[in-house]
Amino acid sequence: MRFREHSIAALSALPVADLERFFAGLKLAGREQGIARDLLVEINARLAFLREVGLDYLALDRAAPTLSGGEAQRIRLAAQLGSNLQGVCYILDEPTIGLHPRDNRILLDTLAKLEAKGNTLVVVEHDEDTIRRADHVLDLGPGAGTQGGRVVAEGTAAELMRHPDSVTGRCLAQPLLHPLAARRKVSPHDTAIEILGAGLHNLKRLDLRLPLGRLTVVTGVSGSGKSTLAREVLHDNLQRLLAGERRKRSAPLHGCRELRGWEAVARVLEVDQTPIGKTPRSCPATYVGFWDAVRKLFADTSESRIRGYSASRFSFNTAGGRCEACEGQGVQKIEMSFLPDVKVPCDSCRGTRFNAETLMVRWKGKSIGEVLAMSIDEAVEFFSVHPSIHHALRLLQDVGLGYLTLGQQSPTLSGGEAQRIKLVTELAKVRGDAAPRRGVQNAHTLYVLDEPTVGLHMADVEKLTRVLHRLVDGGNTVVVIEHNLDVMAEADWIIDLGPEGGDAGGRIVAQGAPEKVARAASHTGRILKDFLRERSR
Repeated sequence: MRFREHSIAALSALPVADLERFFAGLKLAGREQGIARDLLVEINARLAFLREVGLDYLALDRAAPTLSGGEAQRIRLAAQLGSNLQGVCYILDEPTIGLHPRDNRILLDTLAKLEAKGNTLVVVEHDEDTIRRADHVLDLGPGAGTQGGRVVAEGTAAELMRHPDSVTGRCLAQPLLHPLAARRKVSPHDTAIEILGAGLHNLKRLDLRLPLGRLTVVTGVSGSGKSTLAREVLHDNLQRLLAGERRKRSAPLHGCRELRGWEAVARVLEVDQTPIGKTPRSCPATYVGFWDAVRKLFADTSESRIRGYSASRFSFNTAGGRCEACEGQGVQKIEMSFLPDVKVPCDSCRGTRFNAETLMVRWKGKSIGEVLAMSIDEAVEFFSVHPSIHHALRLLQDVGLGYLTLGQQSPTLSGGEAQRIKLVTELAKVRGDAAPRRGVQNAHTLYVLDEPTVGLHMADVEKLTRVLHRLVDGGNTVVVIEHNLDVMAEADWIIDLGPEGGDAGGRIVAQGAPEKVARAASHTGRILKDFLRERSR
């Protein structure tokens, strides 16, 4: 069955922009016109809504699991635009996730249209443009975790800026100036990885140099090919090549013709937002790796020696010292008929994870259960004279996670929190753990991060940026897929893909230092130019 020489599968495979042009140019008459009259109005309206929220590069048959969180949320927004409902309260949780500043402005215009129809919009957001355009802002704080939960200030963005206790207002009134650290220069003679003929998905046979020992930001509008280039072409191929070298066998490349200069890399690691653990047994203390040192401190007390306790006694993952009622998890699962299972604090240990005998051993007046319940901010002071533990805790504090407890259950952590804990784990490792291969000097790790600023307040973005600089200063390479302008302004090298999304993307429209990209006639260049003019030191 075909319509105008197209099957339904062929039409579904077209991007929204192409499909919109197809229906706009459709000439119907007679019986066809009568049948399609109302249908075309509806089809054109819905395609227009998808274009308005910046999704004109998506094909209609795109599988739902391949959509980013931001894309899925904007599809739902497009559906609401077409509903013409009034008096509805829409609640959106960070709708700007994954959006380029250009697409962000399109989204804000869409939200304004929903509001103009007589609806109420409640938006949970950290984005500066969204905050400035809001009619009323509720600023919660003053800190995070147990230090938050109060309304610090409310009103317009201008009123927040005048409030002395509002961290958000302070960031709006005194925005971050760039660069935070001296820019690392990049020259054609520097060591680099060369990617030749990158043609996966919508990439247009790209050739590019990626400088090593630098902070590189890959940016571009939504759907321009950033994740394909950084994760599937660069990260995945490096992983194959390094694994192939260890096994002494050649590894076929995927998505590009050739990869040069990769021998200078000892290890490649993607620091993503997947959970650091799926069970309550996993927590920041065990993941970062300093919990073993804490257990040894308790095992070295005179009380432990008298009782014959070793460090294993203070593990909540092994029998002996843990609470057997909850098996060291601190919670018990209650199975509910026809409803999801419910987890409640353990009645025996009351969430401490350990049995009464183990909790009797104290170090500096605290039991092992009380230490596990400490916030990272409290623990920094508590372990100040123990360098190995204190160093890891300070790093967690530096990335803005001081409000978490040492024993915070991994399933309760957000994606952004998990990603920052992974970064801290890397920073806490002894430098040089990735041993150089024979004949390779100064081999280092290449990190790939996909939008690490997701879910971060403006004040936390500064902390994260300083952590990324520390990774590079340690002799590593950091490649970040990012839309945040503060991170772009800190880059040593920017690769800007576009000019649009989908088939209209996949090209390098600009590359170089932020000041050079700001002079380019691209979406990123125009926005970055204005940003640097306002934020340069």
